[in-house]
Amino acid sequence: MDTVGKGPRPVLSAAQVRRTVAAVLDGERAGRAIVSVTFLSTQRMRALNRATLGRDRATDVIAFGLAHRDTLAGDIYVCPAAARHAARSLGIPEREELTRLVVHGTLHALGHDHPASAKRTSAPMWRRQERYVHTLMARSR
Repeated sequence: MDTVGKGPRPVLSAAQVRRTVAAVLDGERAGRAIVSVTFLSTQRMRALNRATLGRDRATDVIAFGLAHRDTLAGDIYVCPAAARHAARSLGIPEREELTRLVVHGTLHALGHDHPASAKRTSAPMWRRQERYVHTLMARSR
C-alpha cells in the first residue's frame, strides 16, 4: 500500500490512512493490493471529477479500481475540505469523516457500489462501511 500526501494536509496521519486501508483490505480478504490515497484541494477534486466522471463540482471522494495482473490496485482521492464541511454539518469529528471517506474509497476500489440516490445509506456497501468506521474509531480512542 502506498499513501500519497500531496495536497492539503488532512487530520489523519499517513500511518492512520495506511491502517484504515489495511483494515478494509484485510476485512474484505482482498489479498495482495496496491492502493494509493491522495488528498486534493477543492479545486483539484472538482477538476478530477469533471475530467473523469463528467460532473463539474467538487466531491468528497473518488476511487478507481485498477486491473493489475493478479494484484488489486486502486487509486483513492479524498477532499479534506469536503470532509470538514460534512463533519461540521453532521456534528462529528473531522477525523471520523476522513476515516469514512478512506473506507468508502477503499470499498469502491474493491468493486463495491451503492445507489446514487438517498437510498445509498441503506445499501449493503454503506452498512459495511459504517461497521469499519465504527471499529476503527473505537480502536483509536
